[in-house]
Amino acid sequence: MSPRRNRPKGPGSSGRSADDDRERYGGWQSTESWQGEEWSVRHVAGASAEGKTYRCPGCDQVISSGVPHVVAWPAFAGVDERRHWHKSCWNAKDRRTTRVQRSRNAPKY
Repeated sequence: MSPRRNRPKGPGSSGRSADDDRERYGGWQSTESWQGEEWSVRHVAGASAEGKTYRCPGCDQVISSGVPHVVAWPAFAGVDERRHWHKSCWNAKDRRTTRVQRSRNAPKY
């Protein structure tokens, strides 16, 4: 097996484009306004979400591997501020309370 190429594909290109990102993440990216801030929102298809689990900040439940979801972060923040949300939790973010209620059996992490 030959080694992986880590060089740009052509002269003057980084090797990636917006179309590559769309194919890689299986969705599209948009900008939304929430809490007086601009947020970058990327919709991730289930097939692109293989291998990792995330915890949704909206409902404090696990987003399983392979489940379509939304990645959102403030537009002027770094990648450390990205959060993975269930699509329904992102759509209901204005209707939720500020305190998340956990059941007795829920893990504390």
